Amino acid sequence: MRKSRIAAIAALGTAAALALSACGGSGFSSSSAGASGTASASANTTPLTILIGSSGTAETNAVTSAVSAWSQKSGIQATVIASSNLEQDAAKGFAAGKPADILYTSPADLATWAKAGNMYAYGDTLPNKSDFYAPLVKAFTYNNQFYCAPKDFSTLALEINTTMWQKAGLTNADIPTTWAQLDAVGQKIKAKGMVPLTFGPQIERVGAFMAQAGGSLVSADGKTATVNSAANIAGLTEVQKLLKDGTAAYSNTLHNAGWGGEAFGKQYAVMTIEGNWITGAMQTDYQNVKYKVVQLPAGAQKGTLEYTNCWGITAKSGNVGGAESLVQYLTSTNQQLAFAKAFGVMPSVQSAKAQWIKDNPAMAAFVDGASYAQNLPSMPGAAAVITDFDQKLPSLATTSPKSILDAEQKNLQAAINNG
Repeated sequence: MRKSRIAAIAALGTAAALALSACGGSGFSSSSAGASGTASASANTTPLTILIGSSGTAETNAVTSAVSAWSQKSGIQATVIASSNLEQDAAKGFAAGKPADILYTSPADLATWAKAGNMYAYGDTLPNKSDFYAPLVKAFTYNNQFYCAPKDFSTLALEINTTMWQKAGLTNADIPTTWAQLDAVGQKIKAKGMVPLTFGPQIERVGAFMAQAGGSLVSADGKTATVNSAANIAGLTEVQKLLKDGTAAYSNTLHNAGWGGEAFGKQYAVMTIEGNWITGAMQTDYQNVKYKVVQLPAGAQKGTLEYTNCWGITAKSGNVGGAESLVQYLTSTNQQLAFAKAFGVMPSVQSAKAQWIKDNPAMAAFVDGASYAQNLPSMPGAAAVITDFDQKLPSLATTSPKSILDAEQKNLQAAINNG
């Protein structure tokens, strides 16, 4: 279950990210390190292994089926291995000098593995490079090289319990599109004795408000931490206001709910902020709850966070050309739409957007956020900064937003300097 910051980053039906694959080269803003993919390699007949961190049987079966279909067409044997601890298994493979040829890779893992010389950079040679959403390309760009094809992605949106919404005397006309409107409907819901909004006490949720305020955690060139900017202070101040006013509550304070989706599903709150992975939980555990999904309210601008993984190709693969061919097949528009139907992910290519919305009209808000979504920092060392951030945010209601941000400004700049 994607119940916390650990799972939030997974967001894509990938248990590989369940150990906090914080989603380089971006921030919520040659067979060596940077093995170059300036020209596509030639395929050979060497068998391929594909290491995935699967969300369950549906995902494992879908990936295995797709790989098998490609294998039959290409004549290259390919085996899918579903790992219960992908980062650990990947580390073992790298240490032994025999890693999988392809593996699910988060932005944070990419930065770490690329710095160590373990990854092959092939993204710039992809024939469909321009089809990927720009923020996703940025997420997998490290040292100015686009390393790997994004496999799918998720964004945060606002989920609204329509039954509770109506009980509060609200209609579709009241759905908030700005912070001011969010504050106003929050007061109306609170007056009816219900909790208006809930989300997890982590930067992976709270950070969306910073993005909406016009902030980012890293400068556009990735060289400077911008954690304690005026915009980020404004974003945290808005969250603090919601918490103090009682128009929002951290999910863990509502009957010890494990994550926002649980608090929402059990109807402890009228609204929550979660990614499209919540749909699986609602279908499985809370089938009787009626809800709708809309884009997050804007502050100074629209803002949301995204989470993703890519098809990473390892530098020591014995068949880089074959691996590239397989990735191109797996990231084609039709295959991504097939994956979306099989296990609920959102395609990483823009050419699939219209069909995905047609297939999932109620979920359109998630993909609509793709054009302005931001990534969390993912350079080596950033995960420790995110962890420290998450330890501070539970006390936000009674702590100066600036003091929290000042501390993480120093920590993140150090990670950038060492990355």
